[in-house]
Amino acid sequence: MRISCPVGVTSRSFSSHPTLRSELQERYSDVRFNEAGVSLQGEPLIEFARGCRKLIVALERVDDALLDALPELEVVSKYGVGTDTVDRSAMARRGVRLGWTGGVNRRSVAELTLAMIISLLRHVPALNEELRSGAWRNRRGRQLSGRTVGIVGCGHIGKDLAGLLGAFGCKLLAHDIRDFPEFYGEHGVEPVGLDELLERSDIVTLHLPLDGSTRNLMNRDRLSRMKRDALLINTARGGLVDEDALITLLGEGALAGAAFDVFATEPSLDSPLLRLPNFLATPHIGGSSDEAVLAMGRAAIRGLDVNRIPTDEPAPGRPRALPMQPARSP
Repeated sequence: MRISCPVGVTSRSFSSHPTLRSELQERYSDVRFNEAGVSLQGEPLIEFARGCRKLIVALERVDDALLDALPELEVVSKYGVGTDTVDRSAMARRGVRLGWTGGVNRRSVAELTLAMIISLLRHVPALNEELRSGAWRNRRGRQLSGRTVGIVGCGHIGKDLAGLLGAFGCKLLAHDIRDFPEFYGEHGVEPVGLDELLERSDIVTLHLPLDGSTRNLMNRDRLSRMKRDALLINTARGGLVDEDALITLLGEGALAGAAFDVFATEPSLDSPLLRLPNFLATPHIGGSSDEAVLAMGRAAIRGLDVNRIPTDEPAPGRPRALPMQPARSP
């Protein structure tokens, strides 16, 4: 028997996915999809969601303004794993419940991270561009095998990536506010402070949430601690890296390369980073594999029924935001 509670789905990819649409409609009889396929924010989001008691959201902002305009809203279920667009305190004050499942896209993001690392090490983007323009040039690259990889944020994705890197015989360092001694011991991961991780790693990859304590975590001082031949990967959240500082360091050759799937402002079509030959970018596709979309969608459907009043305490396995400790002077 289907539930008659009105449900709204703001996510464009969920709304256009026939399997997810069908499975949600098997569970709920009154469903409103984002048929227009447009990004919903502000007043258009309020108008779309008006009258809904349950809402599936993706990157839409859930804040005081939205919740005040939708007093009938009881549950917000997250399509995807990032909750930096969700004001958990605002929801808790109103008794609005949050449906969220961590790690459902972990393999999709971890594989993209691995692809970015190998692509930069072997100069794949530059060689592809040169070959297409008529140049046959042999650039000598570097192997991933045996390199030291620093994982900043060892939650679901960080752990999954560590498992994949083990096959390459990498030396693994990790920095997280939480301690995972059993996992570290099983996978040969060495927990270290952030400064030490940056100074020792050949590759630094970010896998942590964005909030006030992690915004610009990778500022100029921290970026300057990395080796000149090191790589920086960000498939987590835009805003974790000071992009202006990164532009300068990449341009000066103080850092060998960087790859981003996320930017502080999205879409980011005119960033000077995109004009640098040692920078690789994708348009926020970390969770955009067929398998991850299904997993995230089904988790969001479950979240309509399995949910809780949100707190500031992260769920088990989710990395807590890392504190912004002052960097040491060079």
